[in-house]
Amino acid sequence: MTTETTQIISTGSSEINKKMGGGIPTGSLVLLEGQSDAGKSVLSQHFSHGALSAKMSVAYYTTENTVKSLMSQMASLDLDVTDFFLCDRMRVYPLDTSSLEDDHSKLAFQILIDHLKQLPERFQLAIVDSLTGLVAHSDDRSIIDFFAACKQLCDEGRTVIPVVHSYAFDDRMLIRVRSLCDAHLVLKMEQVGERLVKILEVAKVRNAEQSTGNIISFDVEPGMGMKIIPISKAKA
Repeated sequence: MTTETTQIISTGSSEINKKMGGGIPTGSLVLLEGQSDAGKSVLSQHFSHGALSAKMSVAYYTTENTVKSLMSQMASLDLDVTDFFLCDRMRVYPLDTSSLEDDHSKLAFQILIDHLKQLPERFQLAIVDSLTGLVAHSDDRSIIDFFAACKQLCDEGRTVIPVVHSYAFDDRMLIRVRSLCDAHLVLKMEQVGERLVKILEVAKVRNAEQSTGNIISFDVEPGMGMKIIPISKAKA
C-alpha cells in the first residue's frame, strides 16, 4: 500500500519548516498576519524562493516594492530570483493602493481575484504582500468574498498567501477570515531580555505532514535571510 505525499512549500529553513509541520502543503490558503517590521515580507520572500527551488512558478503581488526593489531585497537575503524572473518562472505585479477610496475597494478586490484566476496554471503559488490597504477601505462582505474566492482557487490546486498587518482586522473579522484559511501564521515583535526579537507563531496548518510547533524566534541577517535564535540565547 502506497501513500501519496502532499507537495509542500518550503521556507528554505529546516527549523522553520519543522515548526510548520514540514512546510505549507500546496493548495493551502495561508493568512500571514503580523506587526510592522516583524518579517512578513521576508517570510513571503522565503516562501517564494522555496517554491521556485521546488520547480514551481510564483506570482508576487506587492504594495511594498517595485520590481527592481523586490529583486534587490531578495538578493540581499541570499534569495536571488533574477534568473527565475528572466525566464518567466516568477512574475511581480506592483499594486498601488495609496489612492484607493472606499467606494472603489470592492472593484479593486474583484480585479485582483480576476487576475489571480487568469494566471497560467503553472503559477502554483500567489502571494499578495500586502492586502492591508485594500482591507482598510473595504466592507466586511467584500473581504469575506475575496477570501472565499481565494479558497476556491486553492481547492483547485493553487496556493495563495495573503499578507496583512495585524491591525487590519478586528477580532470578529479575524475569526471569520481565519476559519476560511488552511493555515494562519502570526509574526510579532517581542521584548526578550534586553532585545527585540521577531517571533513567528504557527497558529494553524491544516493537513501538515507532521505535528506543528507553536513559536519560533528569529532574526533577519543580510546575506542569510531568516536565522533562528534559540530563546535561551535571545534572553542573554
